[in-house]
Amino acid sequence: MYPAFNLLLVVLAIFFMKEEVSKHPQAEDYTELIPGANLALKMVAIPGGSYLAGSPVGEAGHEVDEGPMHQVNVDAFWMSSIEISWDIYEQFLYRTADQVKSTNYGQLSLGLDAVSGATMPYVNFNKPGYPVIDITQYAASTFCKWLSAKTGRFYRLPTEAEWEYACRAGSTEAYSFGEQVIDDYAWYDQNSGGTAHKSGLKKPNPYGLYDMHGNVAEWVLDSYDAHYYDLKPTMGEQFLSSGTLYPRVVRGGAFNQPKESLRSAARDFSSPKWKKRDPQFPKSLWWLTDASHVGFRVVSSKKIPNLEVLENYWGVPIEEY
Repeated sequence: MYPAFNLLLVVLAIFFMKEEVSKHPQAEDYTELIPGANLALKMVAIPGGSYLAGSPVGEAGHEVDEGPMHQVNVDAFWMSSIEISWDIYEQFLYRTADQVKSTNYGQLSLGLDAVSGATMPYVNFNKPGYPVIDITQYAASTFCKWLSAKTGRFYRLPTEAEWEYACRAGSTEAYSFGEQVIDDYAWYDQNSGGTAHKSGLKKPNPYGLYDMHGNVAEWVLDSYDAHYYDLKPTMGEQFLSSGTLYPRVVRGGAFNQPKESLRSAARDFSSPKWKKRDPQFPKSLWWLTDASHVGFRVVSSKKIPNLEVLENYWGVPIEEY
């Protein structure tokens, strides 16, 4: 019963996906130049459409929090082709590029002095081209706020729904690359040598996004709820439990995890254990001592909320003791 039912869902999802995508003209990719840094961030246009979120019961590695499967609608957006690298993140960390006049694309006007400065990392890996790791979700969101102020273009973390939609890139299988060899597309526990690698060394998914499967897991905006899919949410909006720091969702799997954790539907979440060895009191808002497998990438969208809502996207600091 279940395999046949899931197959029917997949067929219907493909039909509606094609219908929806045809209604949304493809925007163009662009490259974001960071003034004063001589660095650039490629942003890939992701067309709006619909997809079937979650995984069927028979999928290898399926977990109960990946169901029930349900159709989700997502507006068009842009996503960075790679995970944010150390050399780009350090522009936010050291703020030397703030001295150079910023670009402004007219989407928003936000002073750089309105963005909190991050503390220095416990260990500065300083690896240009490698994904930044050990950062909290708040740090990732504050970077997005800084990048928004720096460029005048709205940046944020993706919602969980947007992330899965971009990862799948039209695929309904466990991985965006289907039955092809996983080692061609992903770093995971069997080929990584126990460490993250420079971004973009593997093949991209059909949208042109690198390392969506593996290398480092990626923060999204949402709080984690194992039963959230029971509500069958149909829009790709952020889900947030008010005032809670844990658990928050990370997606994509990492270099130190098995291939099943790299599936498009696989969900993971943060834990206080990720700061077990944090020497600060209260514990750091910025750094994770025990989560060297977590990084992030950014998205941009045409719809710009008002400033109050923007602050919700960028997050508020929540101290932990």
